[in-house]
Amino acid sequence: MNLGFSFFIGYRYWRARKANAFASFITFFAVSGIFLGVTALIVVSSVMNGLEGQLKNRILGAVPQMTLISDMGFRDWQQSTQSLLADKYLLQNIRGIVPSATTQAMIQSSSNIHAIQMYGVYPELEQSLSSIASHTYSDAFSTLQAGQYSIVLGVDLARKLDVRAGDKVRVLSGDGVVYSPMGPVPSQRKFTVAGVFEMGSQVDSSVAYVHYKDARKLMRKDSNTINELRVYLNDPFSAPALAPKVVAGFAKQNIDIQTRDWRQDFGHLFAAVKMEKNMMSLMLSLIVAVAAFNIVSALVMMVVDKTTDVAVLKTQGLTTTSVMTIFIVQGSLNALLGLMLGAIAGIVLTLNLNEILTTFGISILGVGQTLPVQLSLAQLSFIIFGTLFITLFATLYPALSAARVQPATALRYE
Repeated sequence: MNLGFSFFIGYRYWRARKANAFASFITFFAVSGIFLGVTALIVVSSVMNGLEGQLKNRILGAVPQMTLISDMGFRDWQQSTQSLLADKYLLQNIRGIVPSATTQAMIQSSSNIHAIQMYGVYPELEQSLSSIASHTYSDAFSTLQAGQYSIVLGVDLARKLDVRAGDKVRVLSGDGVVYSPMGPVPSQRKFTVAGVFEMGSQVDSSVAYVHYKDARKLMRKDSNTINELRVYLNDPFSAPALAPKVVAGFAKQNIDIQTRDWRQDFGHLFAAVKMEKNMMSLMLSLIVAVAAFNIVSALVMMVVDKTTDVAVLKTQGLTTTSVMTIFIVQGSLNALLGLMLGAIAGIVLTLNLNEILTTFGISILGVGQTLPVQLSLAQLSFIIFGTLFITLFATLYPALSAARVQPATALRYE
């Protein structure tokens, strides 16, 4: 099989002016379809990646990514975590482990009442780990001290309660309920608003932070006992895979724990985002599929137009595989042209998307807000190689049709 000769003939057919104007028209739309499909796939996938990454930072940076719960308590949590992180795999995936206390509560101001999720933390341990620390106004998060009963609220929650720094709010916890002749009485205490944080997500309206010991006292539990550890991960999405290894690591220390991660509270949100991203990619991939069908149509017309040429070549000894290669090369060159132009256009648009929108005065998310964009090399490679596979597969039928040409029949009336 002479591949060089087949590539040369395929390239000449691709360069030559088409005798069939309709075939040229279809080829043009096939190349344009691949160009538009690849461009749209790259741009939309990058925006969806940016949205997912933004949600990951704004939501999962404010809530526990993984929580370790021990009913018996951690006697020496620092020694236990050091032993756990002796595992190199866990050390590579875990940013830090700190004590935490979690309770569902009601918070009441003079004008409103709202349900919240309250977290008790040690601010000095959270500074380098929590996103809240860097998104709190007036450095209020670091000023939380045991016994002062200060609280840091989300900006939307503070707005609903109509409170600001220095105001008093009453917090009623579902933990630590005592029973009296009048019925169950929740644990409650007044807190002073130390400040607010803003993550730009739904946690701004439902999350509050206090000092660990203040939270434990509100829950009527020993403030020196640690029953929960909050785990910060390099990638919160790795929590399901890490959980069994963490449990096994503590089991070696004869500590029974239960794990809880962000999926219990926010899994549905990220599942919806992932499904939307997959559906958008599927719909845009149909553009590439339609373009591939156009390549089939154009190549079939080319085979019909070049039947005599194929017959002559076969009489001169060209093999069936070589004939197939000629038309595979011709179809692949059309696909490569559309793919190359589409990839370049997609990357350029993605990297300059917000500047382009600003130039044309288009504001999708509102004034002053930009689209989150994250170009993934792995996803870009998948789009390119996936398009190559689809278009290469599309050339097989016309190439087989050309290979089946019988010289005697084709040249009978020549």
